[in-house]
Amino acid sequence: MKIALIPGDGIGVEVIKQACKVLDAIEEKYHVKFEREEVLMGGVAIDKTGVPLPEETIKVCKASDAVLLGAVGGEKWDKLPGHLRPEAGLLGIRKALGVYANLRPAIVFPQLKSASTLKEEALKDGLDVLIIRELIGGSYFGEKKRVQLEDGTYKAWDTQVYTTAEISRITHMAFDIARKRDKKLTLVDKANVLESSRLWREVVADISKQYPDVELNYMYVDNAAMQLIRKPTQFSVILTENMFGDILSDEASMITGSLGMLPSASLGDGNIGLYEPIHGSAPDIAGQDKANPLATIMSVAMMLRYSFNMYEAADDIEKAINKVLDKGYRTLDIMSEGMTVVGCEAMGDLVVEALLD
Repeated sequence: MKIALIPGDGIGVEVIKQACKVLDAIEEKYHVKFEREEVLMGGVAIDKTGVPLPEETIKVCKASDAVLLGAVGGEKWDKLPGHLRPEAGLLGIRKALGVYANLRPAIVFPQLKSASTLKEEALKDGLDVLIIRELIGGSYFGEKKRVQLEDGTYKAWDTQVYTTAEISRITHMAFDIARKRDKKLTLVDKANVLESSRLWREVVADISKQYPDVELNYMYVDNAAMQLIRKPTQFSVILTENMFGDILSDEASMITGSLGMLPSASLGDGNIGLYEPIHGSAPDIAGQDKANPLATIMSVAMMLRYSFNMYEAADDIEKAINKVLDKGYRTLDIMSEGMTVVGCEAMGDLVVEALLD
């Protein structure tokens, strides 16, 4: 079982270190061995090689069973051309690995209801929403151009493109996942305005005939953004295109209380998956032992579940996190009155201790 590790930039280095502690504990508890190789991507890769995604990184990742990523980016590289910025590495590795479905769970832990921006009564039944975002199509990957007009001003455009095949493959995945959960799927689009959204509706509606046991609903993205705040518990699985998914998943993250609590998995047709916390590199707190490693540790649980079929081990990690939260330990981003604040290193140690208990 081979894992490519990409610490990346900022707090990415710190949270990946804690994830490796958890992997060590899983090796000890389950008598398995993970072969790990660290590679460069993002700003650190630019500094060392001149590009955000070196060919060697792509080679190692493709030869691995899973890729675990920390975070990339930072102000230091913000003024570089788009194709040379750290984020270009992230888009590039997704494309290279052929991972087209991004799974982002938004779960409110009972212990952290008070950290949510919503009133507790809105979350009285808990929250477990899974956003499935198409990852390598749409306006993020369509033709982009900027031209200067005769009057000296500029005109720019990004092209939103989707094919039936691109929509079909992620739709089947979404229905399969919904079938294993609450048998409820919501397609979020803008079909009243966008032709690409109308194609999404047609394809999803056709495929839904193969899943008669799954309830399918449609919702415009502006309404979905509102409903996620008004009554998030009405959702179970949300399927949507790239940009809408990017925005809605970040919105959903604040319902949970912190970006530091949300993992993600990016999957394709093969076994290889790309796993990462949804937070950024947070250069303002990098190197200060203030980062929350729990999203990265939960990404490890997703990796064990989806890439290695180690369901019991994944469950054990999530139970260990619950134990730590039950004891009142919190990183700064989820701290509340009466709790005990700990740093990134200590939180990682506490999860390992609970895991091996």
